[in-house]
Amino acid sequence: MRRKILLPTDFSRNAWDAIAYAVDLFKNEACDFFILNVYDYTGFALDNINVPQAHNEYSKTVQEKSMKGLERILQQLSFRDEGSDHNYYTISKQDSLLSAIKEVVELKDIDLVIMGTKGDTDALNVSFGSNTVLIMEKIRNCPVMAIPPDTLYADPTEIVFPTSYKTHYKKRELGYLIDIAKLTNAPIRILHVETSKELNETQLNYKQLLEEYFADLEHSFHTLDKNDIGAAIELFVQSRNSGMIAFINKKHTFFGSIFSQPLVKELGTHSKIPVLALHDFRN
Repeated sequence: MRRKILLPTDFSRNAWDAIAYAVDLFKNEACDFFILNVYDYTGFALDNINVPQAHNEYSKTVQEKSMKGLERILQQLSFRDEGSDHNYYTISKQDSLLSAIKEVVELKDIDLVIMGTKGDTDALNVSFGSNTVLIMEKIRNCPVMAIPPDTLYADPTEIVFPTSYKTHYKKRELGYLIDIAKLTNAPIRILHVETSKELNETQLNYKQLLEEYFADLEHSFHTLDKNDIGAAIELFVQSRNSGMIAFINKKHTFFGSIFSQPLVKELGTHSKIPVLALHDFRN
């Protein structure tokens, strides 16, 4: 079965790096890649009595720029992606980034969104940056992977999966984490940031479930005694030179409650390694 992957772009270098990362990550997989450019000219105004005509001309120019940019990406991909079972489709839309991604995810039954964390602030396009965090939070029916600037693809040395052991994960919610671990032969490192001395019975049960889910993969359990979850993850990742972070955004619990706090901004816009945001499909 072919994977369907959405690649938003604002034609910045970071957006191209994210596209290249996605293509290399799935180089041996059958994939349909949908490359999306969103443009917006709602703030456009002219001191001219013939505004409608001027606006229409400007609209056409903006749309043409978007289409030409997408054509250039297809040309670049044709030079570097020979021999792979990959199909590429381009989508140009006047819309907000979030709205456009939501629509395409639904219409095309997208499996995964991969996007950069920085972008141009050109008036015709949408800067990624804080929008990446918004997408990671709001797109809840498929995973979102954020690729930091200057990231060249390499199989991840390991994937760090932080957890509190306080919530019941379903195996299907971990599907893309398991897929990527198998695809890249990357071990999974389950990281518990300890805020109390011992796990209670419920936590022990959820830890056992993770053991079952990851049974066919190389994995290990780790604990750090630290009150600051973000600092603990950063310390763990840096000390081990980890290659990816994956977490589940569950509303009202652990990570789900910190999307308004600095940690997710660090993960979404300042991380030096790719971040995979999985979601609790029940919310």
